[in-house]
Amino acid sequence: MPGAPPDPEEFAALLPPGFLLGVATAAFQIEGAADEGGRTPSTWDEFAARETTILDGSDARVAADHYHRFAEDVALMRELGIDVYRFSLSWTRVQPNGRGRGNPAGIAFYDRLIDELLEAGIKPMATLFHWDTPVELEERGGWRRRATAERFAEFAAIAGEAFGDRVDAWVTINEAATVTLEGHALDIHAPGIAKELSVPAVARNLLRAHGLAVQALRAVPVRGRIGITNVHTVAVPASTSRRDAGFADLFDFLHNRLFADPVLLGRSPDRPRGAGWLGAALGLLSRSSRRDLALISQPIDFYGLNYYFPSRVAAGPPPHGTGNPDGTSIEMDDAPFHLAEWPEFPQTGFGWPVAPEYLRRVLEELAERYGDRLPPVIITEGGASYPDEVGPDGRGHDAERVRYLAEHIAVAAHGVPGVDLRGYLVWTLIDNFEWAAGYTQRFGLVHVDFATQARTPKDSFHWLRQVISARRPL
Repeated sequence: MPGAPPDPEEFAALLPPGFLLGVATAAFQIEGAADEGGRTPSTWDEFAARETTILDGSDARVAADHYHRFAEDVALMRELGIDVYRFSLSWTRVQPNGRGRGNPAGIAFYDRLIDELLEAGIKPMATLFHWDTPVELEERGGWRRRATAERFAEFAAIAGEAFGDRVDAWVTINEAATVTLEGHALDIHAPGIAKELSVPAVARNLLRAHGLAVQALRAVPVRGRIGITNVHTVAVPASTSRRDAGFADLFDFLHNRLFADPVLLGRSPDRPRGAGWLGAALGLLSRSSRRDLALISQPIDFYGLNYYFPSRVAAGPPPHGTGNPDGTSIEMDDAPFHLAEWPEFPQTGFGWPVAPEYLRRVLEELAERYGDRLPPVIITEGGASYPDEVGPDGRGHDAERVRYLAEHIAVAAHGVPGVDLRGYLVWTLIDNFEWAAGYTQRFGLVHVDFATQARTPKDSFHWLRQVISARRPL
């Protein structure tokens, strides 16, 4: 049996001075109010409405009803004592259809949220794009077209002008790798397109959107710091075979280098070794022009890192009958490589390996690859899903999540040489709509009864609250 969670006071003593702790959410996953306040549909609304795309057949039209309950959720954050709340702005709530002027009702909602956070002493961190592309832009080609990056810059300017006097930090794009691979190659996320060779165009336009958004925010100008969030993993070959090694390098290229190298080094990443024609084609087609690289690599104030698990990569399609709670598709069954299991590690409810030592490896790789080009880093997401429920005693018991957070925050707090790591944001505050998994996966520090919307803090909430209360003042 795993040991007891660490004592909060003893754990708090491990945190360095000034180390920030917070939580992160995304608009589509919690807000609900899909047709209220002038909001128009995003690609995720459309994707969730299709048959068989969401594991439990659900949608996010109500979700956790945060749109109507944000004051209650901010009160929970105040009780938790966090320093930072990372949330996303719904593009179609702020700028319906992704074009034209800002929507007064949508802007007013985020005005109230930001003011409530500031009153609670919590720093707002706003993410501009957390996957909710306006349907109207998708119908015109979406992220496969440069025009979408230009429309995104207009949205960034609207958001900057509305909230730039109060937002402490801005994230331009969240997890471009996930949008690119799962939405445009594997058909398990919105917009549900399975065209491998669309990957380079999507990647380039997401990176252009980042650069254009940085320009737009600085032109306002906003007072907060500006950065980007990428999800990183360590790609490990499943065996000593050359094919596994080649596809592990391809996965590293797609998941890590394709989005970090242009931003931090101002150059396209080296082509992946091995992986046959696919690696050669993706490497060649993903190269950006000098003009675009200059745009993409403008200096940023911080680098957001999302870390969940390492990736063991094996050549060939996944074994027949293996499930994936994040979604399935014909494209996944026919993929030239798959992620193999890690039997040596415990697993989350998603089946993800719990491997905090690989967070250290990710940080070491960032230091090695980017050196003094790496700005201060904040872990903008880290967390785990477990099938926790409210017990007869009226509390949510999630000892596994407490251990997960303690192990990963300890690695972050200890740090590695060459990385100026500023803090750790937990994914997530409240149980939510977990993309293609629907409501089958619970990541929250707070349990949500989706029938009644009742919020019940879990043991992980109380543990983290005690840690924050016991730590040295910032």
